[in-house]
Amino acid sequence: MRYMYAICILFLVSCKPQFTAQEIVDKSIENSNLSALKNATISFNFRKKFYQANRNNGLFEFIKEEKKDSLTIKDILSNDSFKRYVNDSLVELSEKKKKGYGNSVNSVHYFSILPLGLNDKAVFKKILEETAIKGKDYYKIEVTFSEEGGGTDFDDVFIYWFSKDNFQLDYLAYKYHTNGGGVRFRDVKKETLVDGIRIVDYNNYKPLNKDIDFYNIDKLYDEGKLKKVSEIILENVQIKLNK
Repeated sequence: MRYMYAICILFLVSCKPQFTAQEIVDKSIENSNLSALKNATISFNFRKKFYQANRNNGLFEFIKEEKKDSLTIKDILSNDSFKRYVNDSLVELSEKKKKGYGNSVNSVHYFSILPLGLNDKAVFKKILEETAIKGKDYYKIEVTFSEEGGGTDFDDVFIYWFSKDNFQLDYLAYKYHTNGGGVRFRDVKKETLVDGIRIVDYNNYKPLNKDIDFYNIDKLYDEGKLKKVSEIILENVQIKLNK
């Protein structure tokens, strides 16, 4: 009986994950030197638009600027407001439009520095069963959001794959509900070190069949059952650390 009890204890210990979801995310952020961006300014161009994020220990100002013919449209999202300027003139907007435009700005800035945002207060992290993609082993983490502080898309679900070798984020997927909903999967197209900080470009895919098991989308990727729909490429990335 004691022998069987010892075997059961050994089995439970061996099955226990080596790291928690929180520890994996923290190690990924540390190994990518992303913590420096908590107190810094980062700017880049994405799809012919200019983006800039000013972060100062919890305070933020996210900017998107684009030109349309003779107009310059500048959106500014901060901790407590959203404002749109057209040729330097403030535009009056409905609350619905403020949320929509603000969410668009936030989305680009959120993805640009992953996995840093995964430690926000509204984030819930859950470790899933470890997996392999293209013969490489990964930690697999589900991320959901609380309604309070989780933004307008708080009901979206994300999955992140972190390399077991170095904790780097190599893949992500998300299930969204806006505009009829859908699923996307991203793999790293290119990684660049900017002042020692890991910045990543992605290939963006969707399933060939909409009715899939979202939690097995990595298997569909391995089997070539995803269709590439776009690329997420950040150009002219510049980072200025605050003193």
